[in-house]
Amino acid sequence: MPRITAPPIISIDPGRVKCGVAVVNSDNSVIDKDIVNTESLNSAVSYLVGKFGSNTVILGDRTYSKNVYSMLKSSGLRLDIIFVDEDKSSEQGRRRYLMDNKPKGLGILLPIGLRSPDKPYDDYVAIILAERYFDGIRSTRRRKK
Repeated sequence: MPRITAPPIISIDPGRVKCGVAVVNSDNSVIDKDIVNTESLNSAVSYLVGKFGSNTVILGDRTYSKNVYSMLKSSGLRLDIIFVDEDKSSEQGRRRYLMDNKPKGLGILLPIGLRSPDKPYDDYVAIILAERYFDGIRSTRRRKK
């Protein structure tokens, strides 16, 4: 008997200038991740909805979330937008980025807490938010319609 699977979710770490975006399955496997300019977010989400058939968007509930929520609602896409608690997600995303991108040379001698990412890691934060969603950690903030 064929196994029916739900479409993946689109997870967004909102920001004024850039947003981390990740497409994640319910088993926490990452299908796609990227960092996009906030002004291009609607077209990026539209592309991902078409490519992966998802209409569920997970949105971090802190920095610039109200503005991104309004942008997504005005996009014309039929999206189910769910806020997820962003508390300490940047720190967790930073750590995961550093674990996935090991330093070379003498940098390997530095403890992870003293290393700095060499590029933005908002996409990793979006993955953390998706995992929180699947773990049932929702935001205490309510959506305004």
